[in-house]
Amino acid sequence: MTAPRRPQPTGVAALRRGEARLSVMDSSIGTYESATPGAPGEPSDAVAAVLGGAVEQARRAIVEFSGETVGAYLGVTFQDEAAATHRFLAVMPGYQGWQWAVVVAAYPGATHATISEVVLVPGPTALLAPAWVPWEQRIRPGDLGPGDLLAPLPDDPRLVPGFVATGDPLIDDTAIELGFGRRRVLSAFGRDTAAQRWHDGDHGPTAAMARATKRVCRDCGFMVPLSGALGGRFGVCCNELSADGEVVDFFYGCGAHSDTPAPHGSGSPAYDPFDDGVLEVVEAPVAASTELEPTVPESAASESTESESADSESMEPESAEPESTGPESAEPDPTAES
Repeated sequence: MTAPRRPQPTGVAALRRGEARLSVMDSSIGTYESATPGAPGEPSDAVAAVLGGAVEQARRAIVEFSGETVGAYLGVTFQDEAAATHRFLAVMPGYQGWQWAVVVAAYPGATHATISEVVLVPGPTALLAPAWVPWEQRIRPGDLGPGDLLAPLPDDPRLVPGFVATGDPLIDDTAIELGFGRRRVLSAFGRDTAAQRWHDGDHGPTAAMARATKRVCRDCGFMVPLSGALGGRFGVCCNELSADGEVVDFFYGCGAHSDTPAPHGSGSPAYDPFDDGVLEVVEAPVAASTELEPTVPESAASESTESESADSESMEPESAEPESTGPESAEPDPTAES
């Protein structure tokens, strides 16, 4: 009696939703059993010492790979029982916060590690580019400029083929009556999103201008309603002093409403109005040849008179001194001797 044969592994890998399993097939009975690989283990003490001691070896690998761009040593992490990653701070212009990662490997019994790869990876404080946004999602209202072309998406939910009913009686009935239509027309979804956007925009009932007045565009003579289904809620403003040419909600309002009354009264509100029509305006005669002398104020004239009188009084004693009649002042008469 012979013993049953052991199943021989065939090396077939079966994929099971994100995991790889080694399928061991028994060729004798046509069945197989799965062996799930275990989690990565920790290296032995000897291998860990070899892997952790390869700091300078990893640093030399970075210098050989990228020159003197290696900074401070950040530490080591063990990947499995035979590999570890040494990290260094990268010193490179434009790569602040990035790190050099050097993967080293060593088998049990090895005396030194080998370099597997050298990569530059972002650190926790690295400045990264923002997440990729597709072009059709990056475009924003107001980005379209003169000469730009902006084609709608092939499956744009705002548009439907022209032969499909839009739900707007004015458009559908007219197209049927005339026997032709546009290739693509606004869908009910596109019409509803536009109405919601206008309602919530700068010319809707929640705008600051609308909240500051009691009058609404529905009753304004400057508002022209839109045609079709949107005409029951929106119109176009025709007042050049307000939202001229803009689509406005019926319940939007401003101070330039057609029914805004004129202010009461006239003139200054703090004083009575002054009518200059009751005054008679007369032109003053102007002398042709005479020159007007500059007028001196009375106060200045009185001050000058007082100063002149004070000066005259101070000068009188000097001019009115008595003449001396004594013998010293008498001059000899030359005819007396003779």
